[in-house]
Amino acid sequence: MSTASDDKNRKAPAGERVADWADGRLGIYSLAKANMRKIFPDHWSFMLGEIALYSFIIIILTGVYLTLFFHPSMNEVEYHGTYVPMQGIRMSEAYASTLDISFDVRGGLLIRQIHHWAALIFVAAMLVHMMRVFFTGAFRKPREINWLFGFLLLVLGMFTGFTGYSLPDDLLSGTGVRFMEGAILSMPIVGTYMSMFLFGGEFPGGDFVARFYSIHILLLPGIMMGLLVAHLILVFFHKHTQFAGPGRNNKNVVGMPLLPVYMAKAGGFFFLVFGVISVLAAIASINPIWALGPYRPDQVSTGAQPDWYMGFSEGLIRAMPGWEINFAGHTLALGVFVPLMIFPLILVAIAVYPFIESWITGDKREHHILDRPRNAPTRTAFGVAWLTWYVILLIAGGNDLFAVFFHLSINSITWFARIAFFVAPVIAFVITKRICLGLQRRDHDKVLHGRESGIIKRLPHGEFVEIHEPLSQGQLHTLTAHHQYRPAEIGPTVDENGVERKVSRLQKLRAKLSKGYYGEGNQIPKPTGEEYQEITSGHGHH
Repeated sequence: MSTASDDKNRKAPAGERVADWADGRLGIYSLAKANMRKIFPDHWSFMLGEIALYSFIIIILTGVYLTLFFHPSMNEVEYHGTYVPMQGIRMSEAYASTLDISFDVRGGLLIRQIHHWAALIFVAAMLVHMMRVFFTGAFRKPREINWLFGFLLLVLGMFTGFTGYSLPDDLLSGTGVRFMEGAILSMPIVGTYMSMFLFGGEFPGGDFVARFYSIHILLLPGIMMGLLVAHLILVFFHKHTQFAGPGRNNKNVVGMPLLPVYMAKAGGFFFLVFGVISVLAAIASINPIWALGPYRPDQVSTGAQPDWYMGFSEGLIRAMPGWEINFAGHTLALGVFVPLMIFPLILVAIAVYPFIESWITGDKREHHILDRPRNAPTRTAFGVAWLTWYVILLIAGGNDLFAVFFHLSINSITWFARIAFFVAPVIAFVITKRICLGLQRRDHDKVLHGRESGIIKRLPHGEFVEIHEPLSQGQLHTLTAHHQYRPAEIGPTVDENGVERKVSRLQKLRAKLSKGYYGEGNQIPKPTGEEYQEITSGHGHH
């Protein structure tokens, strides 16, 4: 028969003791208790960020494997590896080790392909995720800082990808590095110094692969890891956004708990993403460096194109006329320098947009309910205009390939890109805005008259009408939950005593922008309760 002293002296299981030891020093239990039951809404668009996260994890895992066999050196060697067509050819150690990874290391080629495909999907998922955040207004208070974190992750991902596909020192990547060197040299005064520092002498120098390697595997991924952790912490802290619906408001989240439901789904989705990328890598070859050969400064690969996410930067330079001016005895290559200055300005405009919209609306409230894109027509039109502009620059960046494929003049494509650069975004803006307003009108009619059932009924006096089914309360809530802003007004500039009030240019600018966003013709008024009651009471409703 056991006594109380025996129970007291009996040791707890080893796992429990370890858990108690860790909790006493790290506070894991209290942290887990507070967050493991956190609610996440269930909507397919929220998976876009998960695809980016999982792709990043796959990049890290495959990148660690590749670093074990890659030699970041530009020292020349003579190749005597497995790939017979390259035997006896002089090349850099970087290129030779990449051939060894592809043909001699067990699973090396598949890992290379997975790494490259994951990088492409990572940047694509981040871009689409950011566009989802943009179109739904998820960047509004209190998430402006998280928008900046996501923006920095996208930009750093682009440059990490560029440094990564430049490492093999093949003819294609070398052409891209030469393109970057020309852009750097176009910068007045500092361009030559920056080029000499980056390449360790005259291009191509002997150091850029080693320097790109350090940047690619240490500097940029380290910064991105920190930004990613900060991004996820803010997602937890601010709670997840959700679309309007019954029972949903700015003070709650309707969905499923992190454990066990969400984690189970997320774990399965990770392996699904990994599987899709692996299948792509196995059946679709990407960056076959053995077909191009090692880089030589006196050669250029035909049809050389960067990965898609850097294509618009090349499109800027290809579309720009080759203007040059002489200033103080120096030649300035404006055909390269001007696009080089436009590139960061566009990125800055994307980064600060949340603050611009907040200033225009004067809205200081917290927003946890997402907008439907149609209910913010000006913002949606800006987003589509930007995407149109991006596509135009991609076409300009591949003008030679489009010319060959469609049997067109390369000059015609270049001129099309130059004109469309200014015209196409404006057309896209106008069309998108009209579509959004049309969808708003349809929602307005649907709220008042119900959904078209497709059932035709003949009235006693011979008239044929279509039966409309009234919407449920949940559907009515979803269609009318959005907030409609009133445009900011300057107000009277003269008070009742005849004293003129000074209005700054900034106030005038804000009033004009606010009118452009929310003035007459920029949003369709929501149905009022009186209108709904009148229609549903039988007057004019079939």
